[in-house]
Amino acid sequence: MFLPRTFHSTPHQHTSVTVATMSSSTVAGSDTPPSFTATPSKTPSSKASSRRSQAESKSRFEAYNRLQAAAVAFSETMSIPEIVAVGGQSDGKSSLLEALLGFRFNVREVEMGTRRPLILQMVHDASALEPRCRFQEEDSEEYGSPLVLASAIADIIKSRTEALLKKTKAAVSPKPIVMRAEYAHCPNLTIIDTPGFVLKAKKGEPENTPDEILSMVKSLASPPHRILLFLQQSSVEWCSSLWLDAIREIDPTYRRTVIVVSKFDNRLKEFGDRWEVDRYLSASGYLGDSTHPFFVALPKDRGNVSNDEFRRQISQVDSEVLRHLREGVKGGFDEEKFKSYIGFGRLRDFLESELQKKYKEAAPATLALLEQRCSEVTSELARMDSKIQATSDVSHLRKFAMLHVASISNHVGALIDGAADPSPEQWGKTTVEERSQSGIGVWPGVIACVNPPNATLRLYGGAAFERVMHEFRCAAYSIECPSVSREKVANILLAHAGRGGGRGRTEAAAEIARAAAKSWLAPLLDTACDRLAFVLGSLFDLALERNRIRDLEWGNMDGYVGFHAALRCAYNRFIGNLAKNCKQLVRHHLDSATSPYSQVCYFNDYEPSYNKFSQASASSFFLELSDTSSASRDARRDQENIPPENNAQETTPGKAAETRDALRESHITIPETPSPDQPGDAAYGVVKKELGICNDVGPRKRASRMGGNSKNSDYVTLQNGGVLFGNGERSGSAYTDICISAAQHFARIREVLVERGVTSTLNSGFLTPCRDRIFVALGLDLFAVNDEKFMDMFVAPGAIDVLQSERESLMKRQKILQSCLNEFKTVAQGL
Repeated sequence: MFLPRTFHSTPHQHTSVTVATMSSSTVAGSDTPPSFTATPSKTPSSKASSRRSQAESKSRFEAYNRLQAAAVAFSETMSIPEIVAVGGQSDGKSSLLEALLGFRFNVREVEMGTRRPLILQMVHDASALEPRCRFQEEDSEEYGSPLVLASAIADIIKSRTEALLKKTKAAVSPKPIVMRAEYAHCPNLTIIDTPGFVLKAKKGEPENTPDEILSMVKSLASPPHRILLFLQQSSVEWCSSLWLDAIREIDPTYRRTVIVVSKFDNRLKEFGDRWEVDRYLSASGYLGDSTHPFFVALPKDRGNVSNDEFRRQISQVDSEVLRHLREGVKGGFDEEKFKSYIGFGRLRDFLESELQKKYKEAAPATLALLEQRCSEVTSELARMDSKIQATSDVSHLRKFAMLHVASISNHVGALIDGAADPSPEQWGKTTVEERSQSGIGVWPGVIACVNPPNATLRLYGGAAFERVMHEFRCAAYSIECPSVSREKVANILLAHAGRGGGRGRTEAAAEIARAAAKSWLAPLLDTACDRLAFVLGSLFDLALERNRIRDLEWGNMDGYVGFHAALRCAYNRFIGNLAKNCKQLVRHHLDSATSPYSQVCYFNDYEPSYNKFSQASASSFFLELSDTSSASRDARRDQENIPPENNAQETTPGKAAETRDALRESHITIPETPSPDQPGDAAYGVVKKELGICNDVGPRKRASRMGGNSKNSDYVTLQNGGVLFGNGERSGSAYTDICISAAQHFARIREVLVERGVTSTLNSGFLTPCRDRIFVALGLDLFAVNDEKFMDMFVAPGAIDVLQSERESLMKRQKILQSCLNEFKTVAQGL
């Protein structure tokens, strides 16, 4: 890495020498000069070449410094070679920075490394006999006025750190402070000082502060263009190093890591023989053969000394360490192998040399990146000029706005027809999330838990629409005809009986079913419309995301907040109107199905829908694709047909004896006045005697004889929990008969409504307009206005000022980047 250098015994020996690292190697004011290598006197041509090389290095360094300042100010991502200092708290990072600067400013008193990163741009300036330090303004590439007092540096670091942390309400912040130091006794070097690793948060800090510091340091040190400067105290053994593992995670092979053993003087007294020193300096077995740490000791005196005295002490400590290793250790040490890695001077020279080498290697890539960024910023500036110009060009705005609306409308249609982008995992919703976010947690009147297939999958668009439709079916089929009191049945039945005719019971049951359907199914239909409207309303944000990703040409309307707000309102109104119209249409279907003139309740060949549908057998309607599909359970029950009247004497095969026993026990005479408690035509285990004509009921009818058949009874018990059977003292009655018939009529109305009318109406009422009419509807809402009202969406109060401010910022960025580009072109020509 470096050839061994010879120390001169004479303090001020003036011979022809070459400083190892040109301008920065000489430490002014020191009694013992730094490492020199005696060489023959150079010719004038070689001196000129050396000066030219030095000038090129400095210009390259200045170019990178300016680029770094621009990157920090404008949050640009630039692969600039940088040194990042990392290590545990109290491992000597702050002392090392002061030594590199060549003067003290009490940086440790404000603990600068524990809150915000500090970018130190050290510039060697032979004319700066006193340090000139300036801080870059926050969120700007400009630097403030030079500071006169070194103590003011610590105060500024402290105040800026506290102000930012108070604003962000955080314990640490990755936003760096940038300080530029120009001095005759500092090298051309840029170092990013990071917060020191800690095991436990200080009093008053959040408990997760150590984790936040570790995470932030890793993010700062991870970019491959950065050199890691890792400090660790000499008192810590390699095998027990707490933070070496963290460095190994960032740079597993230490390819870009410079390891520094700080406070090396504390370890010297433990060395007695040469083999002990050499074994420790080699760090064999822990860092690998290709990794050689530097060993540095710095003055411990923190008294108020001059800058010259401070630098003299640094040089003196280096000399004392070498003298102890030569004279205080038996046999000395392997100078040829390890001397280049001992002392602060060696580390400083290596860092400056390494950074200059990285600068030179990265110059071509940096030049190409600058050209790309300048081109991008120029394009952004052109687009901003177009926006500003468009504020006075109505036709231009109308054109772009219409194209944007057309694109959004097309994306809504694509999402309804089926799409898998953007990511359903991020943008989709489960059934539970839909219910929660829509504010519609339950289906009215439904007690059972309704879980449609694929309820746990994150769906959107057409898939989510179909899932809600199926959930509506599940909810509708879980509602049965509610129980009716005997008083209500009596009022309805006796009123119909007074009108004459033979359909009193049928009419009474149908009226009960119609009233129940209106009362229980109407809220269900409204809820279905609201849920579907929520699914379609959610598509607006997805359409914007698709438009942002796919249609960049017409999607760059971000600056027009008023237009986007108006577009969102128009879309919400469109979906709201669809929901309102669909509610009216499905209510019309409900009114038709429950009309007294409807024949729904009088189908003789009707097979109840409850024998056909159940939530568990839903696969015929909707495919189950989730991982947690429940086992299908068959809840269907067979219903025996009622024997025809002309076969009243027949009984179920195999049950003749049971029927005869039932007939012996119950022979009932029908009274002339009907009553809710009197036996009906389909009484369970009851046979009516044909004893005469009931005037109030109508013409004489022959009763069917049934025995031992309890299938219908089982069904009513299943559907109504036994409530319809009153007190249970009688085995059958007209009340029971009417309730059973009403339940059947209700099931007919429900099935006709759900399967024949509502499903197709909701599909055509919601999806068809979203595919075919949405662009026209949005266009009429947004563009069918005069120019003055149209421009209100784009030229809101202060909008022009915002655009102008953005343009000025872009122009400033373009100017700085163009300046850096020109500078790097000059640097590249000298490579």
